[in-house]
Amino acid sequence: MAEAIQGQRHERSALILYGSETGNSQDVAEELGRMAERLHFVTRVSEMDLVEITLLLKYTVVIFAISTTGQGEFPKNARKFWKSLLRKRLPPGCLRHVRFTTLGLGDTSYPKYNWAARKLHKRLEQLGAQEIYPRGEGDEQHDEGVDGTFLSWSADLRTHLLKQHPLPEGLAPIPSDVLLPPKYFLAIAEGDVDASNSPEEKSSAGEQELPDQRKATPTPDKEGAHVATSFSTQPTSTNVIASNSSTDGDTKMLPTGFEAETCPQLKEPSNLEPESVDLIVPDDEGFPAPHSFKAQLVSNRRVTPADHWQDVRLLTFIMSKQHGYEPGDSMTIYPKNFPEDVQALIDLMDWNRIADKRVEFQATEPNFFASERLTAKVTGLYPTSRCTLRSLLMHNLDITAIPKRHFFEIIAHYTDDPMHKERLQEFSNPVYTDEFYDYTSRPRRSILEVLQDFPTVKIPWQFATTIFPLMRGRQYSIASGGVLKQHHDSALIKVELLIALVKYRTVLKKVRQGLCSRYLASLQKGSVLSVTMNTSSFSTIVSENPQYPILLIGPGTGIAPLRSLLWERASIPPPNDRDDKLGVGPALLIYGGRNKNADFFFKEEWKCRDLDVEVFTAFSRDQKEKIYVQDIIRAQSKKIFGLLLHQGFIFVCGSSGNMPKAVREAIVDVIFENTPAKTRAEAVAAVEEIERKGHYVQETW
Repeated sequence: MAEAIQGQRHERSALILYGSETGNSQDVAEELGRMAERLHFVTRVSEMDLVEITLLLKYTVVIFAISTTGQGEFPKNARKFWKSLLRKRLPPGCLRHVRFTTLGLGDTSYPKYNWAARKLHKRLEQLGAQEIYPRGEGDEQHDEGVDGTFLSWSADLRTHLLKQHPLPEGLAPIPSDVLLPPKYFLAIAEGDVDASNSPEEKSSAGEQELPDQRKATPTPDKEGAHVATSFSTQPTSTNVIASNSSTDGDTKMLPTGFEAETCPQLKEPSNLEPESVDLIVPDDEGFPAPHSFKAQLVSNRRVTPADHWQDVRLLTFIMSKQHGYEPGDSMTIYPKNFPEDVQALIDLMDWNRIADKRVEFQATEPNFFASERLTAKVTGLYPTSRCTLRSLLMHNLDITAIPKRHFFEIIAHYTDDPMHKERLQEFSNPVYTDEFYDYTSRPRRSILEVLQDFPTVKIPWQFATTIFPLMRGRQYSIASGGVLKQHHDSALIKVELLIALVKYRTVLKKVRQGLCSRYLASLQKGSVLSVTMNTSSFSTIVSENPQYPILLIGPGTGIAPLRSLLWERASIPPPNDRDDKLGVGPALLIYGGRNKNADFFFKEEWKCRDLDVEVFTAFSRDQKEKIYVQDIIRAQSKKIFGLLLHQGFIFVCGSSGNMPKAVREAIVDVIFENTPAKTRAEAVAAVEEIERKGHYVQETW
């Protein structure tokens, strides 16, 4: 594939495709795209589902970056592409001219670690594609996260590409200290209604010339007048829940005032600073995420004691019944940046003059990086109807995220202070990994705080969408099911979420709160949010296999999807003499927490006869020797083995990390102890067979 770019003919092209659920694989793909671009490859980065497999044949190299979700599944934006590779009518060797490699992002706490990347790699080779470089596998459990693998893998891949595709004489790779041209930018929209009547302001607003990316320091907006804006300090007055998805247009009035009041201001223990609930909560403004709809908050209740170290909330929403859900499903909530943080950034960057003017998205030609066609904005950015720089910072761009190396690489170009520039360049250099980690990840320092540490950095507002990362929705497992879904208005349905708010003290002795945790803690009764639903792979177990026994293992908030499952099973009508139904099988729940008095969520419910569940608990801090859920599994070995003999299902839900691995080892011990297996390897194989049949379900986060 040859392309003429700025008068130069290029024979080198790279297609980087990603499948991403949370954005990590997309970030990695974009980093690989920048690497290829610096090697003078004509580069395109795209979601897997946006391309046809025939396009792979047109590129010199194809690189896949893909994560694994659920039970070894492909991300949603890669499933269409994967299905196209499985078509039976594809002739053998149809991809023999494709030269590729893959990078998988996974979590070793899952049994099917990097399953999607391995299946994709194998299928491409079956169709004749040629591997040009060994597959890489990133692990979220690594001390440095996926960077622990990605940095070395990508560096070696770069060396390999240069060796296999040497540059013409006289042409060298683009150095890392040279800023690549932007792929898209912002411009003041024509006829903006908020434009100033001042002739000088009109002239300035009309200028669409971009800052010179080659200059070390742009010419920022120097006008420092604070732009007065109004933000609601009360819950939204509307009680209208209307689906704003493209297919739904109904409107339903929701009654308010019938649920328990939201919890009062929270009091943290003395070892943390007192918690403050933000009085100015950002409005939702009808956030236009695909397939989103409205949900109204009717209760925001703390379920842990006020003096407990962790704030766990039970949030109850109501929404139109047409948005039904099943056990294991999750709801995505889209957090917002808070007005005071947004204004702090606007003041710091001297953006007050243009912050509230309507902006539009434009693409830089040629734009091979983002799309085959010109793309004016990054994939996954969904601006509000009247888009301004302020609204983008409020709803779309994550200014409180921990910055990545690439962020430091970019902002180093926008300071004229030699010491600041040198320090920022060091943070972007993988050689200084320890320094980068100590400055960013260990103290959980945010992008906003970095810019406050380096006040000489002045980012051109036009490049905000290319420099700041996207704010992504947070998925929370649904805790309600069966009768808990019911609402006295038959047109509505209830949803309950059990959420542990993220709050901790860093090594700098500063209290941190997660972006979405802060947002949720401040939401008042009556707030209306745009949300989306995400289906799970284990809901069919309720409807298709209720007769099988189930073993539920759920420490902490991992109990949420298990509670949903139990109540859904309880709603299944009992069999009668005229049908062949076998009824609902027995349930055994192993619940874990730190303290019985603080962490035993829904403890009164487990006594309900309708649930018909036998409960065993493991509270690790209530006695001298710590007891965990895996210890209870071993203690109840014979009971659990009897459940497995009757083709029981195992559900493991909760935090990823050591817990899922420890639980799996305990299940192996149960089988090894109760069967004539001669070796532990045979017991491991038995667990793998349970997984293969789909009877071992893990949902961890």
